[in-house]
Amino acid sequence: MAAKQIQRATEVRPAPRWVAPVFAVLALLTLPWIGYLALTLPRHAVTVHYRAAWVGFDLGLVAMLGLTAVQAYRGHRQVVLAASATATMLVVDGWFDVITTPAGPDLVLSVVLAALVELPLAAVCVWIARHGDRMVERRLRQLAVRAELAADRAEAAERTATSARRRLSRVRSRLH
Repeated sequence: MAAKQIQRATEVRPAPRWVAPVFAVLALLTLPWIGYLALTLPRHAVTVHYRAAWVGFDLGLVAMLGLTAVQAYRGHRQVVLAASATATMLVVDGWFDVITTPAGPDLVLSVVLAALVELPLAAVCVWIARHGDRMVERRLRQLAVRAELAADRAEAAERTATSARRRLSRVRSRLH
């Protein structure tokens, strides 16, 4: 029994214990709200700033794609967070593109873009988020190898310089 207590006491959790039950309750409490919205919202709505909403959302998506790229390039552990947020935004973008587009050629284009671009890219982002630690470890190993090679080169250059100084010293001593 003591071993289990020690294990629980030293266990590292990614989130405090209260997060799971609180978020589960929040999810359950949201279900009636969804039912209420489904019954009361109008089927059609005219909105102001529709264009600004989409342009703003897409600018946010571009920012998240860029952040994911930068974090991945730098081998930063936070690429996991950026990729998760980017995946979410891609799914939301595809969903709202398809749902808000009227029937016709534009709807076909929205479905094709969601199926061939947004959802596959979201899946790649989810893969990055799930494997981000491995990517960072690989990047750190690459940097360690580069540092070791640079140190070896510097050491070899120093040996060469030392050897050259010794030869020069011997030649000078013979001349004098």
